[in-house]
Amino acid sequence: MKMIVAVVKPSVTEAVMDALAGIGVSGLTVSEVRGHGRQKGQTEIYRGAEYNVTLVPKIRFEIAVDDGMATQVVDTITKAAKTGKIGDGKIFVMDLLSATRIRTGETDSEAVAG
Repeated sequence: MKMIVAVVKPSVTEAVMDALAGIGVSGLTVSEVRGHGRQKGQTEIYRGAEYNVTLVPKIRFEIAVDDGMATQVVDTITKAAKTGKIGDGKIFVMDLLSATRIRTGETDSEAVAG
């Protein structure tokens, strides 16, 4: 199993969720987060004063999938989230050692399946 963590721009949240639903991803966690990458934040103007925002708002997706579906999920997120501009985000894929569905006690692949 794999845990896929994607950090993307807030403006693409719905597009990513729709694309994932289109390939059969039924479970995911979405969080509002803040951070920065190479761009080290951004400059904004508020009431005529310019200031630097070092932590930019982002959306973090966490999706647990079977090994065979990981590449398709990464490709789907990449296509849905890509704007071609700096700050599009990152996708991380990690091994997932175990999963348990609390309600039923199902474990591993059965726990992450729809």
